Amino acid sequence: MFTTLATLIKIICFMLKQNKLRRLAVKYDRENNIVERDKVVQSIVPVWARYCFEVTKTSVEVHGLEKLPKDRAVVFIGNHQGNMDIPLLFGYLNKPLTFVAKAELGKIPLLADWMRLLQCTFIERKSPRKSVQAIKDAADGVKKGYSQVIFPEGTRSKGGPHHEFKAGSFKLAFMSGSPIVPVTIDGTWRIYEGQKKVKKGQHVILTVHDPIETAGLSREQQAEIPAMVEKIVCSPLPESKN
Repeated sequence: MFTTLATLIKIICFMLKQNKLRRLAVKYDRENNIVERDKVVQSIVPVWARYCFEVTKTSVEVHGLEKLPKDRAVVFIGNHQGNMDIPLLFGYLNKPLTFVAKAELGKIPLLADWMRLLQCTFIERKSPRKSVQAIKDAADGVKKGYSQVIFPEGTRSKGGPHHEFKAGSFKLAFMSGSPIVPVTIDGTWRIYEGQKKVKKGQHVILTVHDPIETAGLSREQQAEIPAMVEKIVCSPLPESKN
């Protein structure tokens, strides 16, 4: 328990030390100075994300970065093992990222500011109308150059067999007409979820697969994408990690 608490405090303190830059980014955002806002955000968030692995003494192995489109935003779709999945992608994919998050996260002090600066979209799952609008907003974000992260399982597998990929999660990619880049996450669950406390010294592997174009697909072709992506993402993983 002490290790978990100490790790959390270190991560929070790291972000608190960036308050001056956070306020600067908020100022640029209010002035609609998007270029300068994004420069500040991208100078901090990937560094913070990598720090999460440094402080937990987790080694990270990345494969396939050369497959990423360099001049286009994409929709990353991957399996969801644990809480460290988001820091992993933000820290090691080398692209400006954002994601669709639960509306409740937008009420947490400090975290909410950074999420808004990252152009996260907050979704109220209990409201179908607002959920649809959130997906449209996220698709617009991709068109503006912010790559999106989606976990179609909807919940963490925590080291067990992966959950079925929900087809509705792919609408964002189809609406934006952007490429889907499947990513496989292997090992993040061991950092916390495996024992309900931080366990240092783990090893995580992130694999980037070939992009899949979505522009111009027929409805029938779109219907085939979720199962295809699920197979690509999850085939490298053991059926169960327990």
